[in-house]
Amino acid sequence: MDSFFTKDKQFYKTLFSLFIVIALQNLVAYSVNMLDNIMLGSYSQSALSGAATVNQIFFLVNQTALAIGNAFVAIASQYWGKRQTEPIRHYVGVAMSFSLIVAFVILVLCSMIPERILGLFTTAPEIIEQGCAYLGLLKWTFVLFMVSNLLICALRSVEIVKISFAISVVSLITNGIINYTLIFGHFGFPEMGVRGAAVGTLTSRILELLIVVWYLVKKDEKLRLFDGGIRGILPDRETVWHYACVAAPILLSSVVWSISVPMQTAILGHLSADAIAANSVATTFFQYLKVIVIALSSSSAVIIGKSIGVGNEERIRSDARTLSVIDVTTGAVLGLLLFLLRHPLLSMYNLSDEAMVLADHLIIIMSCVMVGMSYQMPVSSGIIQSSGDTKFSMCVNLVSIWCIVMPLSFCAAFVWKLPVEMVVLAVQSDQFFKGIPVFLRFRSYKWIHRLTK
Repeated sequence: MDSFFTKDKQFYKTLFSLFIVIALQNLVAYSVNMLDNIMLGSYSQSALSGAATVNQIFFLVNQTALAIGNAFVAIASQYWGKRQTEPIRHYVGVAMSFSLIVAFVILVLCSMIPERILGLFTTAPEIIEQGCAYLGLLKWTFVLFMVSNLLICALRSVEIVKISFAISVVSLITNGIINYTLIFGHFGFPEMGVRGAAVGTLTSRILELLIVVWYLVKKDEKLRLFDGGIRGILPDRETVWHYACVAAPILLSSVVWSISVPMQTAILGHLSADAIAANSVATTFFQYLKVIVIALSSSSAVIIGKSIGVGNEERIRSDARTLSVIDVTTGAVLGLLLFLLRHPLLSMYNLSDEAMVLADHLIIIMSCVMVGMSYQMPVSSGIIQSSGDTKFSMCVNLVSIWCIVMPLSFCAAFVWKLPVEMVVLAVQSDQFFKGIPVFLRFRSYKWIHRLTK
């Protein structure tokens, strides 16, 4: 009789080795953004606001890059399960073409109409001025990021992840040193303000790409991406169409979700100053723990894809069941950790009494949200979506965001005028109710799709 859980020790060794490295990489990458905010915030408020406005554009670029990469990993990890690397190289060519097309379109728009684009997020002239100065250099990093992110996804699909952590560490150190030097004008260098931050980010992105290309050329023995030259990654029409069919639902779901995030932020931004400060503090702690959930989702995608590639139906099911239980357990631990540490964490901030009480309440809410998110995100994205069942995840996300969360959040804030805690709960409510269709779909096992040809 087949066991409920996977008993293969190699499964757990592979899972946790992937999970730990990806979690550390995500944590370091998130710290890079935090470092930019801290340094620019101590330089001037307009510089911080200008950079934050540009980061709204990068957020869209980042989500698009992740969607293209996730579609690639879904296909490539199945081929890796069959130990076929030649098709993976062709799919790298397809995904790279998609990445470059998107990057080129965004680059052209940011070069031709930067003021109009930034004007979508703010009307303050001084913020737009600072944002244009920042975007002038940062727009080139969009191309570099799209390319390097895909190459890192290619390595992750064949279980190579340590290099991505090393790249993140190098990026953090480089960005921090250049920011400190050029933003404030230390060590005899000119004081460049927001342009100095852009130089630091651009330099970091260049180094990231150089390191990953060097690794693929000199060290990689699994993927061998450049063994056949440029012809080795050129795809045929069937490969392009196959990748597009897998990627389209993921890309649509990701882009639509990324558009909704600024709208949700705008809803919370119309609350009181104490509410905004409390939500900012609570969200910061929540985001740091969220990187663990994202790492679990990314690790699950590789594990499940590999299992489907091998083709053992019972093993696929037991691996998926094991991962789902690990997801729930992780969520419970993270939620409890956030709840128990809320007072020590809040003691680091100098907030008003009302804001401090609100922040305490919001962290308690986020502790519960963490449990729901830790189940539905890794199961939906890491198992169901990465197995090739992309249309289900797209439908769940579109319905939950635009038919439930956005109307509910708007009504809670502006129509019913509910307390701040209830508004935040409405904004985060999808992390709870998405778990029901995700669980039902997961138990049906209809999500198992073989994407290899």
